[in-house]
Amino acid sequence: MKLSGKIALITGGSRGIGLATAKILSENGAKVVITGKNKERLEKATLEISNSIGVMGDIRNTQDVKNVVSKTIEKYGRIDILVNNAGVFPKIKQLHEIKDEEWNEILDVNLTGQFRFTREVIPYLQKTSGSIINISSDAGLKAYQGFNADAYSASKAALIVLTKCWALEYSKDRIRVNCICPGVVDTDMTKPFLKTQKDKEFMNNEHPIGRIGQPEEVAKAIMYFASDDASWITGAVLAVDGGESLK
Repeated sequence: MKLSGKIALITGGSRGIGLATAKILSENGAKVVITGKNKERLEKATLEISNSIGVMGDIRNTQDVKNVVSKTIEKYGRIDILVNNAGVFPKIKQLHEIKDEEWNEILDVNLTGQFRFTREVIPYLQKTSGSIINISSDAGLKAYQGFNADAYSASKAALIVLTKCWALEYSKDRIRVNCICPGVVDTDMTKPFLKTQKDKEFMNNEHPIGRIGQPEEVAKAIMYFASDDASWITGAVLAVDGGESLK
């Protein structure tokens, strides 16, 4: 198995892309720690994933982040893979309608939260020459109109640049840092935007390949970056979006 003996920490791992990632990493031999705010979802998810534990924590809270990492080390003694997956999708608004607290929350979860986990995990990855995979969005690659792109896209674009900065900064430690930019994926987060058949057809047609993605399709790309198949790749930004970012 490609990840035999590896320890993977996945934020937002109880549903959607995070859950699909936890499953595929586990199937490939990794022991998996998933984290999130919802206790029931975490417990349910760990029942679906072999060799996994769930640790509650809020990505916005530094002490929670420290606790998640500490519990991972207590349990397994090391960390080899960090998947910065947790994120929030905002309500659709224009710039002049966004309140300060909305702007700050989006940046806190989608950007500063990734910083918090990476900062806490780096000392352990330096010991294992590990891998970090950041989950950005195609909204970080191009401009979109009318879906609060100002805050959301800002957070996702910044994460792409941070990926490159971290990759360069920690290459001396043989830590690989890569980034995946999904398009619209069929998850709980996107379901409110896909309520009607008309909504679904519109979103499918937005992607040149003719449909939205499935969590497992993004998880396979994450698996690639986490494995030694990508041993000479760092600082890469991969769009997994059915061609949407090409438009």
